[in-house]
Amino acid sequence: MSRKHFGTDGVRGLVGAEPMTPDFVLRLGYAAGRVLARKGSHPAVLIGKDTRISGYMIEAALEAGFSAAGVDVYLCGPLPTPGVAYLTRALRLSAGVVISASHNPYPDNGIKFFSGDGTKLPDALEAQIEARLAEAMGCNKAAKLGRARRVDDAQGRYVEFCKSTFPNELDLKGLRLVVDCAHGAAYDVGPHVFHELGADVSAIGVKPDGFNINDMFGATAPQNLALEVKRRKASLGVALDGDGDRVVMVDGAGTAYDGDQLLYAIARHRARKEKIAGVAGTLMTNFALEQAFSRMKVPFARAAVGDRYVFELLRKKGWLLGGENSGHILCLDKHSTGDGIISALQVLHAMRESGRSLAELTRDLVMYPQVLLNVKVPPGFDWKKYKSVDKARIAAEGSLNGQGRVLLRPSGTEPVLRVMVEGKPRGAIESAAKSIAEAVRRVAG
Repeated sequence: MSRKHFGTDGVRGLVGAEPMTPDFVLRLGYAAGRVLARKGSHPAVLIGKDTRISGYMIEAALEAGFSAAGVDVYLCGPLPTPGVAYLTRALRLSAGVVISASHNPYPDNGIKFFSGDGTKLPDALEAQIEARLAEAMGCNKAAKLGRARRVDDAQGRYVEFCKSTFPNELDLKGLRLVVDCAHGAAYDVGPHVFHELGADVSAIGVKPDGFNINDMFGATAPQNLALEVKRRKASLGVALDGDGDRVVMVDGAGTAYDGDQLLYAIARHRARKEKIAGVAGTLMTNFALEQAFSRMKVPFARAAVGDRYVFELLRKKGWLLGGENSGHILCLDKHSTGDGIISALQVLHAMRESGRSLAELTRDLVMYPQVLLNVKVPPGFDWKKYKSVDKARIAAEGSLNGQGRVLLRPSGTEPVLRVMVEGKPRGAIESAAKSIAEAVRRVAG
């Protein structure tokens, strides 16, 4: 069946407009609860959230919906998305739910689900929830309602889990680190992880007020972290996004490193010690990374954009490493999902064990310039139906003379068409991207 409400990463939208309204969220909780009730005798779910003010409302509506369906609810408050995934698995619960719109600004919010083993909910289960949403909502009798309780040690347990992914024989002593938590879900856990491993930590983006999540802080604004790293004369900076599953890093010179570069640093370090079965990227992964892995004789494959699709490709091939240039990195030998803190620790592991800087670890990776333009489009917009857009795309590809690539794809989280052009020189790809974007604007109104 078609997915009306679920996108590439759960349900997401502007708060106050469907699906982010109290009545819809109530029905969503009930529908998900009824689906879970069919799978277990007495299901229980964990609900975590980021720091958006709308999280209080959505949390309450979800809790009521699950309770009405006879599902017990565990509440952990603000916790990174991967922390919810970990605790769902550790507590042997039926599912985990995260209230977050990730890197989006505070007026947006979303709801994403994890299965009992800490992985994104399979498409088949999401389809069952979609189908149940179309049915009338009911309520269990009082004796069969779900209970709610709070997990008081959630943050501490997640901190210890993150630390456990870093080698016991290594530490971060002598490292001056700036950690930017985007005023988001990691504000009360991220700095503690690096500090307890020995780093001298300066924390920024750790004063959430419900409205400032991702606002000029975090993985979507690494330029501010770069300035802070240079001002404090720090060794490195680590920027997480609003829900803590993405990471961007900055070195002492103020140079930012995206997900492609960090994935390369991790894979290159591992390849020097052991054979790597393969690495997964996405359609947006820089072509330079594919070429670098080819030189290393490491198999590489691309998935659709979205960390859930990277995960599915890794599972299908039996590989452990994958990621997106946005900073979602999966190390499946460390965690069941992408985790910004754990990914940063894998990079730091490579640096400490090799004695090399981040610049040295990525020196062999010469990135192709990329231009990415987001063009607002109406819901359901299909660029392939318009000859003028396809003509602009073909012309752009021709202008690159085989030294680049063009990608048009709809966002799974926003009403935009993403136009990406990659190649050399930069002036040529900027011109090509603008010509396609303008063609899209003309037909999209």
